[in-house]
Amino acid sequence: MKPPPTSSSSSSSISTSVLTRKGRLSPYLFTLLAFIIFVTFLYGQDLGCILGQLDLDISPNPSPPPYTTENYYKKLPFSIGETEKGCDVFSGKWVWDPLNRPLYQESECPYIQPQLTCQEHGRPDRDYQFWRWQPHGCSLPSFNASLMLETLRNKRMMFVGDSLNRGQYVSMVCLLHSLIPDNAKSMETIGSLTVFTAKDYNATIEFYWAPFLLESNSDDAIIHRVSDRVVRRGSINKHGKHWKGVDIMVFNTYLWWMTGLHFNILQGSFDDEVKEIVAVSTEDAYKMGMKSMLRWVRKNMDPNNTRLFFTSMSPSHQKSADWGAEPNGNCYNQTEMITDPNYWGSDCRKSIMKVIGDVFGKSKFPITFLNITQLSLYRKDAHTSIYKKQWSPLTPQQIANPVSYADCVHWCLPGLQDTWNELLFAKLFYP
Repeated sequence: MKPPPTSSSSSSSISTSVLTRKGRLSPYLFTLLAFIIFVTFLYGQDLGCILGQLDLDISPNPSPPPYTTENYYKKLPFSIGETEKGCDVFSGKWVWDPLNRPLYQESECPYIQPQLTCQEHGRPDRDYQFWRWQPHGCSLPSFNASLMLETLRNKRMMFVGDSLNRGQYVSMVCLLHSLIPDNAKSMETIGSLTVFTAKDYNATIEFYWAPFLLESNSDDAIIHRVSDRVVRRGSINKHGKHWKGVDIMVFNTYLWWMTGLHFNILQGSFDDEVKEIVAVSTEDAYKMGMKSMLRWVRKNMDPNNTRLFFTSMSPSHQKSADWGAEPNGNCYNQTEMITDPNYWGSDCRKSIMKVIGDVFGKSKFPITFLNITQLSLYRKDAHTSIYKKQWSPLTPQQIANPVSYADCVHWCLPGLQDTWNELLFAKLFYP
């Protein structure tokens, strides 16, 4: 609290210099104040965007960022409080909590795809469901489904990206749907768009399939397994036209870019008879995608009313040698997590994290970065592995060697991705 002003000869002298003897403002001071008010009115929003920084931590071992969006905005849209000072919710450890986990039962959520229902497909253990993420030095706020639904009243929330983002989307629906009567909710899919509707709230939670965010030859939501992936430069509006009007946006894109050291970029159109395709480094291709995403966001989202989230890379546990086990193994038959706090698998490119930091760090639109990478790296036990609906009948050779067909990319539900949504909830309401 500031002390009350004191009267002194110096202060009296200053007062006399800026005030006329009649107590009115001098012409000089009046002009200066008028100029300041004019500039603030004219450029206030732009200055806010310029000052607004990124709630971002891209280091392999997360630490509190030196600055955050909320330092410069009095109140981010939808926020109702603040995270405990100095707390990085992405840095912590997993604790066993069978009393409070899982947050729902697999059998109680009819919206989980059969590719993620591990219990239904014979997984013999459930330990992967009972772990809770505990940040160092603070706690995550409990997920409040009622608050989330009320916040979404008359709003649209959308997840855009690949099947990993679809898993996070389904997790969010599972966390909320039990509060909604059966006759007041629905889910339908039309092409790339899946929409869950909470009718009494006039709210939708949506997923849009766009694994690269930009137009690509993998855009078919069902048939997208192509050997040579190609992305069209500057084509985000092909998908973006379906995203307009969204109030809370959650993007992800990573795994589909990881085809090697180089990636194919289409310079013209997929309709061109002769296509001009150039190979660039994966990092440059990814940077192009991130810049396109941010350009779309700047043109189509209002930082005063909407929120943007970006979920970081989700790890795959394809190489058991990464965590010091016998070679030629993967996530199959893994029921315990990795305990080394500094573990970083070969599947997560630090160069991509650097691209995210470089591009997002220059953004004039406030972004909340959900850094789920490190906490997910520990969870080699949480993948669907062989316990899922298979896309095609297994061969005798595969059946004899389960490692050969174990899915070490996707995650069982309920499970790890519920924690991703707890972190999303925390950063939405308590940035």
